[in-house]
Amino acid sequence: MKAAMFHAPHQPLSIEDVELDEPGPREVLVKTAACGVCHSDLHYIDGHYKCEAPAVLGHEAAGVVEKVGSAITYLEPGDHVISCLSVFCGDCEYCTTGRPFNCMSPDVARREGEPPRISQNGKPIHQFFDLSAFAEKMLVHEHALVKIRKDMPLDRAALIGCGVTTGVGAVVNTARIEVGSAVAVIGCGGVGLAAVNGAAIAGAGRIIAIDMNDAKLELAKRFGATHTINASEEENVVKAVKRMTNRGVDYAFEAIGLRETAEQAFKMLRPSGTATVIGMVPAGQMMEIHAAELLLEKKLQGSNMGSNRFRVDMPRYVDFYLDKKLHLDDMIARRIDLEQVNEAFEEMRRGDVARSVIMFD
Repeated sequence: MKAAMFHAPHQPLSIEDVELDEPGPREVLVKTAACGVCHSDLHYIDGHYKCEAPAVLGHEAAGVVEKVGSAITYLEPGDHVISCLSVFCGDCEYCTTGRPFNCMSPDVARREGEPPRISQNGKPIHQFFDLSAFAEKMLVHEHALVKIRKDMPLDRAALIGCGVTTGVGAVVNTARIEVGSAVAVIGCGGVGLAAVNGAAIAGAGRIIAIDMNDAKLELAKRFGATHTINASEEENVVKAVKRMTNRGVDYAFEAIGLRETAEQAFKMLRPSGTATVIGMVPAGQMMEIHAAELLLEKKLQGSNMGSNRFRVDMPRYVDFYLDKKLHLDDMIARRIDLEQVNEAFEEMRRGDVARSVIMFD
């Protein structure tokens, strides 16, 4: 089968043939229908985070079950599914205390000495986030998948696999905003737009979208933003937010992954406000905040994949889309072939698009 291979940072992905093993007892073979091109993958390509190589990247996917292992009861061939990088074991302290998104159990991967799930000419290929979705098929643990209704378009379902779950989840699961609250979202890519949409669904009173691209800010209005700020035209974004809100926002969300914007998110809070960093700030970087502001009960926190319980959350997001509450149609800028994946990453670097989606036959 064809897959987009990662060999080293700062190099384009190459389209190559790889092989998949047969499913083990708790594994599922999925024919990939669509996979979003996500900024998380770009962080590894650009060397901000380390990835074992060679590897097949990609993680924001949806598809159709082709084959299931002998111990599988939850899924059967023909089921439509979304994949999620929050693969959970179901037994560890995080899973059993309601935090499966933090599960790091090795039990969801194959053990040392077992044949690899993905190989090329007899040599193992690293499985990115236990998924490797930039490929025509995926072989994954059953707990990497959630079954969804079959009337959901799979290209839009793919977006739920990461960007939507991360953005909406940060608002409703991690921060748990209150109805009527004032919200700011920094960055209007796929995750930021999902956070804006999540804030609107959750009943925020004022939603301020912040970006440097006017087209993305116009898009944010369709997702529920009540106000927008073009950061390239403002000398001080924090002051601009405070002018709009008198004292600042109740909740701020950073959806880019930059130290500067993460610090801005904290600075634009009113007393007792909460800033949530969603973006992947490059590894090794430190952030600075004014310690005295903690005395005003301001909070700075992170969010791991929207603090998801994805087998509960994702079917709800599917319903939200089909009920016209979640605006996934507007999020997809381009539908592309696997061979165009490097073009999509270049567009992402330039900030041109919210999401490109790879479509498979």
